[in-house]
Amino acid sequence: MLRWTRSWRLPLRGLGPCSLSFSRVPVAPSSSGRSGAEPRSLLDGEAARPALVFLHGLFGSKTNFSSIAKALAQQTGRRVLTVDARNHGDSPHSPDMSYEAMSQDLQDLLPQLGLVPCVLIGHSMGGKTAMLLALQRPELVERLIAVDISPVETTPSSNFPSYMAAMRAVDIPDGVPRSSARKLADEQLSTVIQDLAERQFLLTNLVEADGRFMWRVNLEALAQHLDKIMAFPPQQESYPGPTLFLLGGNSKYVRPSHHAEIRRLFPRAHMQTVPHAGHWVHADCPQDFVAAIRGFLA
Repeated sequence: MLRWTRSWRLPLRGLGPCSLSFSRVPVAPSSSGRSGAEPRSLLDGEAARPALVFLHGLFGSKTNFSSIAKALAQQTGRRVLTVDARNHGDSPHSPDMSYEAMSQDLQDLLPQLGLVPCVLIGHSMGGKTAMLLALQRPELVERLIAVDISPVETTPSSNFPSYMAAMRAVDIPDGVPRSSARKLADEQLSTVIQDLAERQFLLTNLVEADGRFMWRVNLEALAQHLDKIMAFPPQQESYPGPTLFLLGGNSKYVRPSHHAEIRRLFPRAHMQTVPHAGHWVHADCPQDFVAAIRGFLA
């Protein structure tokens, strides 16, 4: 569901009679239509070693890993790819938001770019996509890093439906300057979302086109398929490659009850905790995050 994936032929259509109405700040029909927008960023490096491929989480985008990608490209000399998932960032919108579809996007993309096998690094939703790809096509993944997520149904500490409702309710008049629009949206979100960092993260999805502000993340598709995003497709085969589960010490996303399923599907799994990080390990402790990846690659 990335713009250059040849299998993308789905029309931009609604989700049927049960679709939610997003009538205040609209959802961009496809962010990749914006001038100069690219749904991926590839930093050059040595072709002889597996590239690092980063997959972001729910409501995120490839820019979540921009500074991390630059640091690792410089420190390891490897190629580093950051990718926008379908319905996020600058990738096209689609009514299908399943992990099978997101895995297939990468199965189409990575060979086209000559990046297989790769080191696949996914955070949260991106971690589940990475795990499924490794389980389905282990020959494409040289090694795997799942950041603060398990291959089981997720019980989030955040109330994602209320986040979507709050984003849907944001009302910004046409013609408002960018700085004022962001402040106005932040004030409206704050009535539901008290955490400033979470609001700032969600506001990275607010973009301007032709004088109007809109959400580039496809709120309708995410709301429609939130249960799928929280779940994980049942799998029988295991992934034989080296695997790191990198956890936030202050996060409760990966629980001891998940360990048995982790070791069943990823028998070479190693778990490492970043002590003072929450769920967004890479944002909370970027130096420790980079050091953990470099240690795993050594």
